Amino acid sequence: MIDNIPRKTKAFIAGANLNDPNFDYYMSELANLTEAANMEVVGQARQNEEHIIAGTYFGLGKINEIKDMAHGLKAKVLILNDELTPVQIRNLEKLTKLRVIDRTELILEIFSKRARTKQAKLQVQLARLQYELPRLHPSENTLDQQRGNGGSTGGGFANRGAGESKLELNRRTIGKQISIIKRELQAIEKQEQIKAKRRNQNHIPKVALVGYTNAGKSTTMNGLLKEFSKHSDKQVFVKNMLFATLDTNVRRIDLENNFSFILSDTVGFISKLPHNLIESFKATLQEVKDADLLINVVDASDPNMIQMIRTTQNVLKEIGVKNTPMITAYNKADKSQRNYPQIEGSGILYSAVDTKSIETLADLITKRIFSNYKKINLLLPLSAGKILSYLHENAQVLKESYQNDGVHIAVRLSPREQAQFAGYIV
Repeated sequence: MIDNIPRKTKAFIAGANLNDPNFDYYMSELANLTEAANMEVVGQARQNEEHIIAGTYFGLGKINEIKDMAHGLKAKVLILNDELTPVQIRNLEKLTKLRVIDRTELILEIFSKRARTKQAKLQVQLARLQYELPRLHPSENTLDQQRGNGGSTGGGFANRGAGESKLELNRRTIGKQISIIKRELQAIEKQEQIKAKRRNQNHIPKVALVGYTNAGKSTTMNGLLKEFSKHSDKQVFVKNMLFATLDTNVRRIDLENNFSFILSDTVGFISKLPHNLIESFKATLQEVKDADLLINVVDASDPNMIQMIRTTQNVLKEIGVKNTPMITAYNKADKSQRNYPQIEGSGILYSAVDTKSIETLADLITKRIFSNYKKINLLLPLSAGKILSYLHENAQVLKESYQNDGVHIAVRLSPREQAQFAGYIV
């Protein structure tokens, strides 16, 4: 992979445009990804193509042009805008005399450096092994290199057989590693499911922050924690870089009107996110699938904002999220000339570092997830301490009075809770 590339290696990026209107955006994204992997982009090449060349990605003329330009700029690495086949990578390396990295390998490398928890590290490792498995080749094996091409008559054939034996051994080794990692992930996922089940037992609404990487999801979560949580000290990691957060962080938000919800912050998205990564992170993204409301955080100061929204929509569709209500939250309004915070339809223009913005966002969330809650009058027996405790913990208690016939309580309840406590309604 990319581990042996020195810090700030000079990289040349290139891509083939198959009449894609988003091509410029993808190339800009590739440059940002390259910088995120601690490499310096020194030049780039683009070519309009009707189709990708099966064996070499580009045609020979373009390859020679890229070779001359990249070597002239002292680039050591060529980074391509698509996922390449093993044959394309090997042929391009032979023809350009450069190290060749495709978009998928680049993203996997960034993820591996950002992973912090055991679960995230295992998920990235699994995706990486699944990427490497079909790319093993006999010519890359040590047995092949040690034996060389010399020897007795028929040595070439014997050498090929040894290489293939080593290749099969490597495939079996990676296959075993994949099986072990999958078992470890299943064990972690069971523990996470138990935690999620406990949260779900309280019937507290669940809100998930989603969106393009580095749009400000974690900063938004920290803003809400600071203003509305009893545990404001449990801030999540924030840094101005791609994929700063790979792990799902879950916190409880307690609003001043005694409404509460569970807020989760998940891994950011990007265009052409490798399928193996999406598959590996599906368990982590379960919080998104279980959410009652999604907040799509968008960088309103980015000129590629519309493409970023589409990217998020595409990834949500791929993980099976279809009809969940959503607030589009246009963040970083402090970098624009527009007044904020302001609510526009089902969206909000705000700044995650502005207190008034966070309060306005909280009001919008309240309206969206608590709109079907109703004020209900209950009469509870004096012995119903557990029910009373539950209501104080999870509902909005408006009025409470202890009388001879029991506890008279006015409370806002969800439709589920209205059915749950129907026997006590007066």
